[in-house]
Amino acid sequence: MTTLRAFTCDDLFRFNNINLDPLTETYGIPFYLQYLAHWPEYFIVAEAPGGELMGYIMGKAEGSVAREEWHGHVTALSVAPEFRRLGLAAKLMELLEEISERKGGFFVDLFVRVSNQVAVNMYKQLGYSVYRTVIEYYSASNGEPDEDAYGKLPSMVLSSRSRQSSTFILHIVVFGYFNKCRRIILDVNI
Repeated sequence: MTTLRAFTCDDLFRFNNINLDPLTETYGIPFYLQYLAHWPEYFIVAEAPGGELMGYIMGKAEGSVAREEWHGHVTALSVAPEFRRLGLAAKLMELLEEISERKGGFFVDLFVRVSNQVAVNMYKQLGYSVYRTVIEYYSASNGEPDEDAYGKLPSMVLSSRSRQSSTFILHIVVFGYFNKCRRIILDVNI
């Protein structure tokens, strides 16, 4: 049986099998420790019965409560290749959404590589829609060009939020962060 639990410092020495995937954005140890210190409830690992790490999700809470911008943000979500197509990523997303809702978040957002069609399709199945494309969001290696990212929001706000919150999401789409955007797709339910 898979165990979903809080990520610990020891896991930093055990999750290389997950981070070896070229589509997984990796960071330095201080970056992971910062998330672990500031947002431990948003840093969750899936562990196999034998103790092998299967995948993890790392996120944070950000925005302004007063302006109804408070939300969860997915910084990284990755599953080891041998544990893919089991619904684990969807379960980790569901757990982060639940945590965000308990913390008073109005929605959850994330970025995903344009080329990662498996992830793009999964997020679509989970109810997320592209609301912007950020040019060269992901740094490339090996002399390749940097890669664009889709900014994604859920089509519906978290369940306990008001209609006013849905209006806020539309305002983000229309007025937010156009400095590096090439294409905006409005697909927000109000």
